[in-house]
This record gives sequence, C-alpha cells and structure tokens, in this order.
Amino acid sequence: MGSVTTHQQTISPASSPADPAAAARAVQEAAAGSRDVAVRVDQDMCTGDGLCVQLAPDIFEFDIDGLAYVRDTDGELLAAPGATRQVPSHLVLDVVQSARECPGDCIYVVDAADGAVVAGGED
Repeated sequence: MGSVTTHQQTISPASSPADPAAAARAVQEAAAGSRDVAVRVDQDMCTGDGLCVQLAPDIFEFDIDGLAYVRDTDGELLAAPGATRQVPSHLVLDVVQSARECPGDCIYVVDAADGAVVAGGED
C-alpha cells in the first residue's frame, strides 16, 4: 500500500509502534499541541463494536455498512480506504484511547511528520 493523501497532508502507512517510549512521548506532545498526529481506520479489521464512535464522535462515525470511518474536519465521512485525518490536540487522548481499546485493532494513530504509529494496531 502506498502513501495516503488527505486534504491536509500525505502520510505513509506504518506498522505497530517499534519504540513504545517514543510512541508515549509522541502522544504526550500531540496532546500538548506540540506535535501533529493523524488517525485512520482499517475497515478490513473493523468489528463494528463502536467504542471509537462513543469515545471520539467528532473523529469517528459509522457508515451504512456498520463499520467505523474517520470524519473530516467538516464532519463528512471519509470513505476511501486508508483515509486519514489530522487529530486536534484536544481530542488526541480520546483518539488514542479508542485505538488502544479497539477490539479489532483497526485504528492507527500516526505521527503526521513521518507516519510512525504512536498508538493502535497491536500496541
């Protein structure tokens, strides 16, 4: 899979966090507003549990197929596979919690600068 282009930036796909300490730092910095992170949902792994929609409804939404997707900054569903959206600093902790608690391990929070996974997948 190649890079994903959103209306805001291009982010390369990545795997699970390689350095947990660096990932924790990235989350703290993002929550403080000093680092940008983005989020995407892998619908092939989504179980439709809805935890993400409950924890971060400004970011996640169900589509008619019963799977979760990210929403753009205008609240529109981003249905393209691998669609990614930047996470506002005030929502970072909710999005990270969604990624960590997701039963399908389908939510990936990535560093916007280099695409490294900071939460989600199998972290």
